[in-house]
Amino acid sequence: MNSVKSVFSIKDLENLSGIKAHTIRIWEKRYQVLEPMRTDTNIRLYDLVSLQKLLNITFLHEYGYKISKIATYSESEIQTLVKQIVSSKNSKNHAINAFKMAMMNFDQELFLNTYNWLEEEKSFKEIFHQVFLPLLDEIGLLWQTDTISPAHEHFISYLIRQKIILNSEKLQYVKPVKKDKVFVLSLPLNEIHELGLMYLHYEILLSGYKSIYLGESMPIHNLKDLKKHFSSIVYVSCLTVKPDRDEVNEYVQEMADELLDETTELWFTGRLVSLINSEVLLSKVAVFNSIPELTSRL
Repeated sequence: MNSVKSVFSIKDLENLSGIKAHTIRIWEKRYQVLEPMRTDTNIRLYDLVSLQKLLNITFLHEYGYKISKIATYSESEIQTLVKQIVSSKNSKNHAINAFKMAMMNFDQELFLNTYNWLEEEKSFKEIFHQVFLPLLDEIGLLWQTDTISPAHEHFISYLIRQKIILNSEKLQYVKPVKKDKVFVLSLPLNEIHELGLMYLHYEILLSGYKSIYLGESMPIHNLKDLKKHFSSIVYVSCLTVKPDRDEVNEYVQEMADELLDETTELWFTGRLVSLINSEVLLSKVAVFNSIPELTSRL
């Protein structure tokens, strides 16, 4: 998909809002909550204003407002009501919707304002777990269904990345208090999905350990260099799209052969870890199915 969308199908609205297309049609017909444009062949199309309105309606509906009641409100009244609920409840659902709208409009100001509002009530760890992780899961699905373009994904990922770096940098000025091990974070060759690993770097620093971030596309043999400097190392890697699915076990085995000894451990997370065979899981190789699962081990 090359062009950036500003007009959406009803399926796109379903993907973005979580409301089934069938339900959206009923809401339109019975309550006139949306007024779609129509093609010559009578196919519904929606603009960004309609998307914003549907996200607000969805938000109110989740808070117990009946659709028949919401339909009696003007757009400005809907927005005011959403703001009132948000200010009293500090809702993560509203934040996720706001970040989605920021992504669809390439609106950096909306992203920053929403983030700053969250930061008044939550720690960065809470923001990441409660808002960014669900948002990133949704974005992955939206990208797979062609609802958003790579431009949307890159835009929002870069802004989240900035926040991770900013919060990690603050922790790097604090001396590590736990000295029993050092964490070394890297990604396989051609793996460019860094956000999860970057966040783990933040969590490891937060827990009081020294964390060395090496980033994407790191050859295994270069990781051995760290052994000259540190006596007890935990190597951490996120396997998201690389190595190729049929090479995952070979990669884990190579990591074990090259790096494992009495002073080292290997920790893996990412969506590809489900493919790792139990035969390659030696006592010092650990697999975590999620970021929260890994951070609970720290």
